[in-house]
Amino acid sequence: MNSLRRILKTATLTVALIHLWQPPRAAAHVFTITKVQTTFTLQQRYQIDIIMDIDAIALEVPSSTDSAEVAAQLRALSPDELAKAVEHAKSTISHRVRVRFDGHDVAPRIGFPEYESGDTAKSSIPTVFGVTTRLSGEVPPDAKEFVYWCSKTFQLVELTVRSEITGGSVTHMLGPAEESPPFPLQSAPASQTRLSVAIRYLRLGFEHIMPKGADHILFVLGLFLLSMRARPLLLQITAFTIAHSVTLALAMYGVIKLPSSIVEPLIAISISYVAFENTLTSELKPWRPAVVFCFGLLHGMGFASVLRELGLEKNQFATALVAFNVGVECGQLSIVLLAFALVGWFRRKPWYRARIVIPVSILIGVIGLYWAVTRTLAVFG
Repeated sequence: MNSLRRILKTATLTVALIHLWQPPRAAAHVFTITKVQTTFTLQQRYQIDIIMDIDAIALEVPSSTDSAEVAAQLRALSPDELAKAVEHAKSTISHRVRVRFDGHDVAPRIGFPEYESGDTAKSSIPTVFGVTTRLSGEVPPDAKEFVYWCSKTFQLVELTVRSEITGGSVTHMLGPAEESPPFPLQSAPASQTRLSVAIRYLRLGFEHIMPKGADHILFVLGLFLLSMRARPLLLQITAFTIAHSVTLALAMYGVIKLPSSIVEPLIAISISYVAFENTLTSELKPWRPAVVFCFGLLHGMGFASVLRELGLEKNQFATALVAFNVGVECGQLSIVLLAFALVGWFRRKPWYRARIVIPVSILIGVIGLYWAVTRTLAVFG
């Protein structure tokens, strides 16, 4: 009876904390990756299009705020107040983005083409100013190279730069507040080395797990908590790794494809399954590695959807794919090592299962169920 009360109390507290931490909300602009498209024209001009939540910036609210509410607030403003909101957005963006030629900052013109042309009505999510900010201006005479930078507000940035003059084009994935490599304006850019591509995608794979992959972190922790012995954990991690490596490769090569609207809720269910099973058994059952393998196939498709959004180097596809997968493995290993550092000392204690395994597994399981419900509702919402 005491165990049942403890389980119910933990589950209730978990649900309450989830609602306080991440309440359900309506549709909002969510930009996990900021797309930046830069073009240098034959007329010696530059144009930089940045996809961002301009409405939220204009009102100084988080980008996770319901977009319909933000748009309604903006439409309720008087013409003078709306003009001030526009100027505020431009001022904020000018402080968060830096355009540099030959080491010298320039002040580009900032505009919102969708708002200025009246195309915001075409957006699938309510918006007043649109989601495209355009920076433009003249390339300084005899400029030799271009560098782009934006603040950590934008998190991960996919910067594509192309020149109509040289015909050169290059894409860089930039971390928070990371400055782009110099782009040559008077010659074609050098092709990226295999090593630089590998390092970049190794980092991206690691960061997708640590610290950004909350669902994958919880799944690996669920595997970790099953048993006090290393062998069951090794069997599960091996099954999971083989499975997600297979589907990641197959999905990226276009052999299989499953919509994220199906994959993401199922990943959340997989988290709940392994977590709640931990409360029912302390030993590795024969079916568990097989079940984990199946869940690994799902997680691999989840990794593939992220990798598609990131984009892969076309001329070094295999290198980028393998490096991303190795980065994911390093992230998972980091989770296990951190878990050992935090609770590994207590794994042989008689109270370890009652005080750590069961409460933490219930916590993980309830979070997984919550994600499964909200992700499913999002599909039909």
